[in-house]
Amino acid sequence: MTQYKNLKINPKAIQALKDFQMPAEYGFGRVISPVMIICDYYRGEWGTPRMIPYGPIQMHPTCKVLHYAQEIFEGLKAYRVEGKGPFLFRPEENWKRFNKSAERMAMPEMPRELFMSAVEGITAYSASYIPSLSGESLYIRPFMFTSEETLGIKPSDEFRFMVIASPSGSYFSADSLPVYIERDQIRACPGGVGAAKTGGNYAAGIQSAIRSQQHGCLQTIWLDAIERKYIEEMSGMNFMAVINDCLVTPKITDTILDGITRRSLLKLAEHLGITVKEESMEMSKLLNAIQSGDCTEAFACGTAATITPIKSFVEEDGTVYKIPYDNGPVAQRLREGLLALQEGRTEDPFNWVHLVEPASY
Repeated sequence: MTQYKNLKINPKAIQALKDFQMPAEYGFGRVISPVMIICDYYRGEWGTPRMIPYGPIQMHPTCKVLHYAQEIFEGLKAYRVEGKGPFLFRPEENWKRFNKSAERMAMPEMPRELFMSAVEGITAYSASYIPSLSGESLYIRPFMFTSEETLGIKPSDEFRFMVIASPSGSYFSADSLPVYIERDQIRACPGGVGAAKTGGNYAAGIQSAIRSQQHGCLQTIWLDAIERKYIEEMSGMNFMAVINDCLVTPKITDTILDGITRRSLLKLAEHLGITVKEESMEMSKLLNAIQSGDCTEAFACGTAATITPIKSFVEEDGTVYKIPYDNGPVAQRLREGLLALQEGRTEDPFNWVHLVEPASY
């Protein structure tokens, strides 16, 4: 049952919704819903979530998030295909992960009712702007940051939680990616913040992204910080490979983000009769498996594109390891199966799809 009616609605937000014109071309993440949700935390208590027109937020130059990067975020989607929905996909898993990130970053716990009310609310009021073609969606971005105004480094008492949304086209491309093997830098180390969805993890990967582009690649794959030989994840996505007809992925540690799409694909794969393994994966062994033909597919997975096929891995010296199927049958089967679930086009044996009642205004 939806809880978004607990939101305090600014009348100007309703007018913004009525005035909004959906452009003919919208891409992914380029168009923003005309409303946003804000809720402030002060000295141990959350206030009332409120929906206001989308726009800039005022921030003091000493706001601690600008200096010390104490912030976290999530990403999830709502679908409305063939007149059904809108459907949210596993939003409570995003809430749970949001709180895990908050704990690691010394931020307040987010009550389930507040998180769900905000996510359901922006979905309900943006429902008429959710694109209706398969693969299209409303991308939803909840985030929280310290709003305390001081240059002192100490635990914060003030935070702001916000939710914005973007009516978006399909991010998926059948064109597979060449991937750069990062052997110099690391993404995360044991005991660090690699398992938290915090912005610094992504900013730290940008320099490698530039080097990746210089090698003709569009993504980086990261290795572990200690031995520099075990695969961890991509920049912003988890990693999977098909080796000897088995779906293999690195096991989750405190240096790898516990991807919701990753977990969903593993569960779906088992449901479809595909053998699944979560284990430590050595980069050298993967490359040997590619050369021998034992590894037939590799792909990245995440909220934005669900599955992104990989066509090759590239070393610093230019050596290329070409994968036999750059958009193989297992990846296609998993993507099509998960998308059908997300869009409400097939039976949901896992109870993953969450129906939201569209708002009237």
